[in-house]
Amino acid sequence: MKTLVLGGVRSGKSRYAEQVAGQDGASVVMVVTATAGDEEMAARIAVHRARRPPQWQVVEEPVELGRAISRATAPGTVVIVDCLTLWLSNLLVLGDGNVFAGERDALKSAVSEASGTLVLVSNEVGSGIVPSNELARRFRDEAGFLHQELAHLFEQVVWMVAGLSVVVKGAGRAAGERE
Repeated sequence: MKTLVLGGVRSGKSRYAEQVAGQDGASVVMVVTATAGDEEMAARIAVHRARRPPQWQVVEEPVELGRAISRATAPGTVVIVDCLTLWLSNLLVLGDGNVFAGERDALKSAVSEASGTLVLVSNEVGSGIVPSNELARRFRDEAGFLHQELAHLFEQVVWMVAGLSVVVKGAGRAAGERE
């Protein structure tokens, strides 16, 4: 099963993905894309680390996400990617259009070919105001395009709102259902 989990900041996306991963007792690989560029981000990363079970394998990959997914997916394994929008930010600040295009293609290929359970987490950023600078507008647009492309590759798309899950595509837990 491939699940794309979308929602706003602090909507419960990561917790939902972690609950999905912990359901069957399968081995879990957590692919994280964040880098601790400042103290606030380091604190956010620490909270996520503390919440993860110690037996989960963690792969830190800020750029080559497709390759990390390809290496981690296998039958009987749950792979969580948290999160696509941080990965997208990492790509955009590189400023290399060829790397950007290649990594997006590699991600889509890895998702298409993945075996086992794959759960990708991403922030939905297109529901707010139009950003005032060019890079922020490009980020918002690229995130929207990426979500549209990926949604077609996934069996399930879940929208998180205030800690409640709303299944947009496929079958799954009802909104508000908790473990």
